[in-house]
Amino acid sequence: MRHEGKAMSDIHGEHRKFHGWACAIALCGVVITAAAEVSEADFDYSFYPYKQDGFPQVGGIEVGGTINQANVELVKDYIDPGNYELIKRGWWEMKVGAPFDHLLHPKYIEASKKNTAVGLEGGNLTNFVSGRPFPYKPDAADPLAGEKLIWNFEHGRSWGDFGCLQPWYWEYKDMKTEKIERTIKYDRMCLARLGNRAVDDPKPDLDANPAQLYRGIYLRVEAPFDLKDTQLLIHKYKDDTKQMDGWIYLGFQRRVRRFSTAQMTDAFLGSDIMVEDFEGYEGQVVDYTWEYKGEKIIMAPFWDHNEAVAGYESRFPGPNGYKYVGYTGKGECFTNAPWSLRKVYVVEGKPKDANHPISKREMFIDAQVNEIPLSLIYDRKGDWWKMFTIGHQKTDNIDPANAQTLPVVHDAAVLVDVQAEHCTTLYFHGVVKPDVDKKQIFTVQQLRSGGT
Repeated sequence: MRHEGKAMSDIHGEHRKFHGWACAIALCGVVITAAAEVSEADFDYSFYPYKQDGFPQVGGIEVGGTINQANVELVKDYIDPGNYELIKRGWWEMKVGAPFDHLLHPKYIEASKKNTAVGLEGGNLTNFVSGRPFPYKPDAADPLAGEKLIWNFEHGRSWGDFGCLQPWYWEYKDMKTEKIERTIKYDRMCLARLGNRAVDDPKPDLDANPAQLYRGIYLRVEAPFDLKDTQLLIHKYKDDTKQMDGWIYLGFQRRVRRFSTAQMTDAFLGSDIMVEDFEGYEGQVVDYTWEYKGEKIIMAPFWDHNEAVAGYESRFPGPNGYKYVGYTGKGECFTNAPWSLRKVYVVEGKPKDANHPISKREMFIDAQVNEIPLSLIYDRKGDWWKMFTIGHQKTDNIDPANAQTLPVVHDAAVLVDVQAEHCTTLYFHGVVKPDVDKKQIFTVQQLRSGGT
């Protein structure tokens, strides 16, 4: 199809299909929305957004081409504002790859079809079991459209129901000197859905789940020596109004401490990244106000991994001959992989806490997988501060052990501090359903034992 860039604001007067949310009721300060009426066409638009009209095509953006200083102005409507500005400055050039479908597991889609009685009440989902809570096209007239998209992201397929990065490398880079200041090696970073599971048994929860946990996050540092054995554990609850719990084990102190919510927005281990930035957004839905800004076609970091690493040798040895995606541009702070045209939903999130270090996040949520490949982050003054890019690899050529569960697998990520001209680049190799005790690894006792 030839995309004409029609904004959602242009179609306010057009007829829209009735969804149950239209009768939102304010009751005792709590917003209650009824469940939506979801059709097969809704499901198709949600899970197969390119089925009807095919992949987007834009003049000036050709597969195999490059978007650079010389031509970026011609295609600026199809580049997010952050990358448009940095390409215009000459900080990097964006390679163009072929678009593709990023298919999700049939069990996840089926769970979404069975679970259409989902509503919102008091900052939480109601009647939710598993799958995508709101599997239909967002509507700009819906005041809760932005929040619903964040809930879809929260219950997406990032790393399946259980995945580990083994290992995971971070590099801290000065863009002005183009020097690598520090390298961190995590020997393990694991993420699991402990509740609301759609694909892996047991479903929907991992065993009894008495604490009603939704997600567990665990990581452990192997190097450098001064950070060795540092571990982080986070528990997120199904009840989003319940504050998440966190613990950190400092190897040099050999003790476990509480990881406070205030630390979620600190620079993690001296990097450019906050824990709240993990996966695109690791905070709680209730901590922000969310506004849907419309649908767009833009270049996004979705690529074929084999194409991205062809002819490239990573600084790090990959397991079993695996090659990590590299970086290019100023300070080697931009993904050296071909981006492709994708349909996205733009959501603006503003923290409710007046002491939060940022004023807003502008998120570009992929319409098919509902992950966040691009975010622009603004400081308290409202000035653009950071850009977070998370690359996603094509499902059908990932590790065969991963492909059977059709997860959403991250392939590279970089957070650029455009004010300080500094970045942190991340190198991914992950395994879905690894040979790791998922019941034990997400416990405080595991931290106390040193993570062994």
